[in-house]
Amino acid sequence: MRLQRSSGLPATLIVVTCFCAFHATTAIDIPLEVEQLPTITAQSPSSIIAFPFEESFSMTCEAKGNPEPEFRWTKNGQEFDPFQDPRLMKEENSGTFVIPNNGNLTEYQGTYRCSASNKLGTAISKEIEFIVPNVPKFPKETLDPVVVEEGQPFTLKCDPPQGVPPLQIYWMTINLQHIEQDERVSTGLNGDLYFSHAVEKDSRRDYCCFAAFPTIRTIVQKNAMSVIVKARDKDSPESANAILERKPSLMTPSGARSEIQLVKGEDLKLECIAQGIPTPEVEWVKMGHQLPEKATKENHGKLLNIPGAEQGDSGKYMCKAKNPLGEDVHYFTVTVEEPPEWLSEPESQLSMIGSDVLVKCSASGTPEPTTTWRVNGVPLQESPAANRRVFDDTIILHNAKASDSAVYQCEASNRHGTLLSNANIMIMNLQPMILTKEGEDYSAVEGKGVMMHCKVFSSPPSTITWSKDNSSESVEGPRFTVHDNGSLEIYSVEKGDTGQYMCLAKNTEGSSAIDATLYVKDPTRIAVAPEGQQILIGTTAQLSCLAEYDESFSNDFELLWEKDDMEIALNFTENSRYFLDDGVLHIINVSHRDQGVYTCVAKTPVDQDTASALLMVLDVPDAPQSLVLSDHNRKSVKLKWIPGDDHNSSTTEFIIEYEESKWEPGNWKELLRVPGNHNSAVLKLHGHVDYRFRVYGVNAVGAGPPSESTETYTTPLRAPDKNPENIKIEGHLPHEMNINWEPLRPIEQNGPGLEYKLSYRRQDVEEDWKEHTVKRHSFVVRNTPTFVPYEIKIQAKNHQGWGPEPTIVTGYSGEDFPSAAPFDVAVEVRNSSVVRVTWTRVHRDKMNGHLGGYRINWWRLRSLVDSKKSHGDKHTLTIPGDRNHGTVPGLTPFSEYSLIVMTFNGRGNGPGSHPVNFKTPEGVPEKNPVFRVTEVQRHSVSLAWAPPLEPNGILTGYLLEYQLINDTEEVGPVQTVDISNPDTTKWVLRGLEPVSKYKFYLRSCTSVGCGPVVSEECTTILETSLASIHGGISTQGWFIGLMCAIALLTLIVLVACFVNRNKGGKYSVKEKEDLHPDVESQGMNDDTFCEYSDNDEKPLKGSQHSLSREIKAGDSGDSLVDYGDEDGQFNEDGSFIGEYAGRKEKRASAEIKGSAQTPA
Repeated sequence: MRLQRSSGLPATLIVVTCFCAFHATTAIDIPLEVEQLPTITAQSPSSIIAFPFEESFSMTCEAKGNPEPEFRWTKNGQEFDPFQDPRLMKEENSGTFVIPNNGNLTEYQGTYRCSASNKLGTAISKEIEFIVPNVPKFPKETLDPVVVEEGQPFTLKCDPPQGVPPLQIYWMTINLQHIEQDERVSTGLNGDLYFSHAVEKDSRRDYCCFAAFPTIRTIVQKNAMSVIVKARDKDSPESANAILERKPSLMTPSGARSEIQLVKGEDLKLECIAQGIPTPEVEWVKMGHQLPEKATKENHGKLLNIPGAEQGDSGKYMCKAKNPLGEDVHYFTVTVEEPPEWLSEPESQLSMIGSDVLVKCSASGTPEPTTTWRVNGVPLQESPAANRRVFDDTIILHNAKASDSAVYQCEASNRHGTLLSNANIMIMNLQPMILTKEGEDYSAVEGKGVMMHCKVFSSPPSTITWSKDNSSESVEGPRFTVHDNGSLEIYSVEKGDTGQYMCLAKNTEGSSAIDATLYVKDPTRIAVAPEGQQILIGTTAQLSCLAEYDESFSNDFELLWEKDDMEIALNFTENSRYFLDDGVLHIINVSHRDQGVYTCVAKTPVDQDTASALLMVLDVPDAPQSLVLSDHNRKSVKLKWIPGDDHNSSTTEFIIEYEESKWEPGNWKELLRVPGNHNSAVLKLHGHVDYRFRVYGVNAVGAGPPSESTETYTTPLRAPDKNPENIKIEGHLPHEMNINWEPLRPIEQNGPGLEYKLSYRRQDVEEDWKEHTVKRHSFVVRNTPTFVPYEIKIQAKNHQGWGPEPTIVTGYSGEDFPSAAPFDVAVEVRNSSVVRVTWTRVHRDKMNGHLGGYRINWWRLRSLVDSKKSHGDKHTLTIPGDRNHGTVPGLTPFSEYSLIVMTFNGRGNGPGSHPVNFKTPEGVPEKNPVFRVTEVQRHSVSLAWAPPLEPNGILTGYLLEYQLINDTEEVGPVQTVDISNPDTTKWVLRGLEPVSKYKFYLRSCTSVGCGPVVSEECTTILETSLASIHGGISTQGWFIGLMCAIALLTLIVLVACFVNRNKGGKYSVKEKEDLHPDVESQGMNDDTFCEYSDNDEKPLKGSQHSLSREIKAGDSGDSLVDYGDEDGQFNEDGSFIGEYAGRKEKRASAEIKGSAQTPA
């Protein structure tokens, strides 16, 4: 609510003053609520060209004022009323009218001016020229042929019609081919075609001048002209003696001097076209100065062009045309003139009654502009005023009255243009009028600034003060500033600034006031800002942004996202790749166009916070471009390329591929790789090949697409560049030597007619090379001595010649079986299952080939438990290389064995050594095959078992253990029963707790120790239940039959086990590996043994280690360490070579060849 206050104020009021945006005389912006003079707000440009392709033409005239102005028009100085012409389109409350393009526009051509008037005065627009251009046409005329003697100058006139500039002239033939122009032939600025001297080729019948008017989209053509060049009569004595050469003479411009006038900003074009033989050259000079830097010479030096001419370009210029016979000159006096330009443009003013008002108007230009004054559109002298004086360029109103308010027009003009300015001179006194609304609410952010407005209009200017919360004192301090426009600015707002403020405006005519309320809010802050990412193309990017803001803006808070300063439209449609979820921007199926800077904008009505992150899209490199082949040589070519975009992941390498069209067309193969910072490579090529090349880049993301292929590049025929490789020399038979090699690929042959020259000779004796020429890639040399060294070389050849000198390789002829056996074979027993075998090596002369190694064959003769001999399966251990010892693992303890040792080469095994017998000591027994509970009572349990199938020694008894294992965390102690009779196979444990669960453990023992444990569980029962069961079941016939069947089945199983034991069990290598840990992983060597346990079950926690027959550390009978020494061998499936126990029926044999070994 606005308050009208009297001019009197309390004396104690501290005033913070502010002057309005005008003083006693100042530029004004009067609100429309105040009565004021008309002001032109929009008008058409100075000239309007009625192009035929336009639909209509708007004559614009808009104005404001209070009262609302009325509009009038004049045309060519006469009154013109658009409303009287029904063909014109008018607008209500506007001075604008529209001329439709109905084909008859000539009657509207003329100069228009609009005036806007109300009771206070009149404003006028500048003059608007409406131009209706005529369609330019060349006159219809018959042109006589131009006949000219050879060597003489001539000119073809164009004389283009008048039209809307710019004008462009082209000389062409009837077939629209440009007439060739050079130093001799050129087009002048006037459009004429000048010939410095005629030659015979100038004769033609279709010289056409085309005039183009691009502004009106029109091109017109002049009738074709003919030129006939008459050749000189060489038979005539006069012509024969005539001298064709002549000194230069200017064809244009004429005379010795020219005056050039142009307007500042236009292009200065000076032209000199000369005739003469030889064709003259034209030079340009500015008298007393150098040519401007921006000056250019065009049209083969005949035209000097200075774009955007300025005053400094005025002066005297000279052109000089010269040839060896002389010269001709022309002088140009250039004057650069200027249209009017304001030095002091009159401004609208608001002044107090009784003040003096000055209105100044001055303009510059060349020539000097003429200045005229008008008042309300009427010449000044036709509207006299007693208090108005004119002094030079200034009007003075002395002791101005309200009736002196008027619109003054100042017009400055010369021949290059006119300037018009309207100045509204308002003379009035007015008490303060506050234009800002009453009761505005302002919100500010703590720590930021705020501006509260109080726009005032008054005359004279007002003094403005601001106070807070009905205080009689004005706000003051370093944080408060009242600006000239009345606004109060508070810097670094605090919570205590919240409250109601009053703006008071006062001048000599009265005062006005308004209230405004300020609310201080918490600042908006981005708590979690998005982070820059490198994202793979085609994946989904996620940018997080969380913000904190004042709770009062819960309904007005916005979280927006921008990409490269453009807001992202989140329309949540199916096709949209952007969606926002809980402050996280998801970008689906990221593409290259998604790369950029993403800005999160947290926005409230009063403030905002932003945070940005760079999203970089990673992709494979783009295909290289512009592949070029250079530096062509017989054997190489250089390939250059321009790398494609690496898409934010540096190219690590370029891969060059080739395709040849003869052998594998369409199959691209890799030729070369170069580092990613290279863009060229020298390619080594084969001969007689049609190559095409392409390149692709590789970065951390992957391989990019290949480039376009090069043109086909054909290399010439030449001899082979290489010889066969990978020569293999083998002897499958004692008196033969097989030679094989890798043939040259077709692309490596370099031409037709490929052959190989094979040369060989013995290395151990002196003899000449034996040579054979073959086309295949293998050869057999027969009747060779057994296993002697040979030297071999193979050279490639084609119709163009021989390849390079070949490299000599060495090989041996065919091998035979070794002829001697190892001797001094000895066996050292390491433990119950491992022995070490040593021997004396076979001499190399007896090997008859490459030493492959040694083989140990062994077999079990009998078990020492009984005296019955049974020859077991034969086992083999292969020891590669030149060794004299080996370790045999996996033997059965307490047994007698026999073994032999033999050597082998690529042909096969040699004879075996004399057999050596040895015995293995006792070991621990195997696991008991049967262990079960036979009867359960209230306080006792009956157990039965079968002895181990392989006792590995003489059984000394059994170790029986048991413990209570009820379903609790704690278990009972382990109780031990030492059974010393090896023939015992059943036992009854007594003194057990009723209805309790027990676990029983059994192990068989020899003098070495006890073997692996076998366990069983059962639960004792109540006596009454047991009695009732026995009483009810034991008398039943079916129960008696069932017990008999179980006993019979048990007997059959026991018999089968004993038979299998005597015969030798069959089990796979995999099962043996399960029984015996991997020897190699135990870190075995010749002198170290590591313990291992065969127990598949361990006593539960709480058990007492009170076994009377525990095996002590280091007494293990089955260490697998050192089975094969450092070179222990394994089969292809990873299992140990050789047998652990003599139970396999078929012979197991394997060998591992050394690196220098010839395959058997």
